[in-house]
Amino acid sequence: MTRALFPGSFDPPTLGHLDLVLRAAVLFDGVVVGVAAHPSKRSWLTLEERLELWGRLLADQPNTNAVAIDGLVVEAAAEHACGVLVRGVRSGGDLDDELPMAGTNRQMAPELDTVFLGSSPEYSHVRATLVRQIAQFGGDVGLLVPPLVAEHLATKRS
Repeated sequence: MTRALFPGSFDPPTLGHLDLVLRAAVLFDGVVVGVAAHPSKRSWLTLEERLELWGRLLADQPNTNAVAIDGLVVEAAAEHACGVLVRGVRSGGDLDDELPMAGTNRQMAPELDTVFLGSSPEYSHVRATLVRQIAQFGGDVGLLVPPLVAEHLATKRS
């Protein structure tokens, strides 16, 4: 049985994130979405909000769940019995950023592999940073995030 950890800050969860989780859920016996509070980033959504959103997004997916992760990704993978990390790549620039992290994670936990999933073409331009900027200015993010996330983001503006 192979379980995969898909770690990230997910501030907010996007259609691209959800697409990767659903695709990974077909490839692995289980997918754990590891929602992190990144120490060097100031989040717009609280950790609790992001976990709640993921819980609702994954409610109909039996082999997926979302958990808070604190600390090193390799430690979270071990804690949740995951032998694989899933990382999404939208472009060569993402791969340039992800490869050194994958190598470092592999060095720290030799039993842990990283699998890169290329973004589906319709989501290759979607970035959580862009979604936040649009939402904070009252723009429509409905084509970038799941409907329940769009609804939640609208409450953050008011």
